[in-house]
Amino acid sequence: MSSTSMQLVTFDRYGPPEVLSVTTGPVPRPRPGEVLVRVRAVSVNGGELAMRAGRLRPFTGNRFPKRVGIDLVGEVAEPGGSRFAAGDLVWGLTGRRMGSAAQYVAVRADRLDHVPAGLDAVRAAALPAGTTAITALRDKAALAPGERLLVRGASGGVGHVAVQLGKAMGAHVTALAGAANLDLVKELGADEAIDYRAPGRLGRYDVVLDTVGSDLPAFHRLLTPRGRMVAIAFDLDRPARSLGFIAAHAARRRRWVRFFSGNPTTPLFAELGRWVTAGAIRPQVDRVFPLSEVAAAHRTLEQGGVRGKIVIEFP
Repeated sequence: MSSTSMQLVTFDRYGPPEVLSVTTGPVPRPRPGEVLVRVRAVSVNGGELAMRAGRLRPFTGNRFPKRVGIDLVGEVAEPGGSRFAAGDLVWGLTGRRMGSAAQYVAVRADRLDHVPAGLDAVRAAALPAGTTAITALRDKAALAPGERLLVRGASGGVGHVAVQLGKAMGAHVTALAGAANLDLVKELGADEAIDYRAPGRLGRYDVVLDTVGSDLPAFHRLLTPRGRMVAIAFDLDRPARSLGFIAAHAARRRRWVRFFSGNPTTPLFAELGRWVTAGAIRPQVDRVFPLSEVAAAHRTLEQGGVRGKIVIEFP
């Protein structure tokens, strides 16, 4: 590489989107087992908003500066002895640490896979969170054909993939979303699309996938006797009560609740790629922002009503 410095996004205090800034830092040097990736696009995730705002302070601490960005799509700059070649377009996640919102990132090779043919970087960036939907529906809930699935937050980053995946797995899919997004979730395959602000009387469901985190007991009561609930978020306003509810129901044999945070590796990205190649899952990009407008990207997601993913494109 001709340059040893790069642009990256950091913040030096918790707060609103305006605390984010594009700064300059050294290009990382990959360690053994890592691949250096020249980032083309990343998406904005809800967990990043909570972390940046300080709502996860007990877990993230007060050491600054901090970085943002979980997933990435980019070109391999230095393969580092992996199965990839320089120039390959790959997608992946940085693992438990954030920091993909940078021109270069060093990522473990086992957290990357090739982007499916025909998918450009921006559209591909809307999909890595789909690995969470696969884990939730296939591995945690063991969703079976003919079962009734309720997806809460169905128009969001994970939800819009879960609607498509649930339908492809043969389930009857009910999607809860904002009124302005009911058309989208219907287009993605939902059998029923319901405004979450005025849901009326909901039915009974074999599987509930909750991407929102609030009011978990109310949605748990919608489960059938053998129903399963998978939550990928908890109530940040009442964390102790929310996590306590999840813990109390995790060990049940019936009508249980599982909570997890996705940490996918190559096989899961390969599975996602197969669904995409088969045409069962397609990305939904709401808006694309340049790196210089990262604060506006965060603000847009915070305002809600997003249809799919907010993507940040790198020069």
